[in-house]
Amino acid sequence: MRIPFASEKHANIAKQVIDVDRELQPEVVKRTLAVEGNELVATFTTLTVRLARLTSNAFLENVDLVVRTIGEFGEDAERVPSSTR
Repeated sequence: MRIPFASEKHANIAKQVIDVDRELQPEVVKRTLAVEGNELVATFTTLTVRLARLTSNAFLENVDLVVRTIGEFGEDAERVPSSTR
């Protein structure tokens, strides 16, 4: 699964945030994340199609949260407040 981001920096932020959460059933779901340019690349290996669907849905919910957070705070979070200069 390839998820495009506005920049490689944003893709790396998403990878770092999502990588923290391990799979709930690591013996039956394997996940690898990588960044290629501005894309977050996720690869899943599961024992059943049902697990693939559940894992993909949970992953996409996490991606959605990261994208909305970057959209809300991304640029502002990098700025130094003028009162601290």
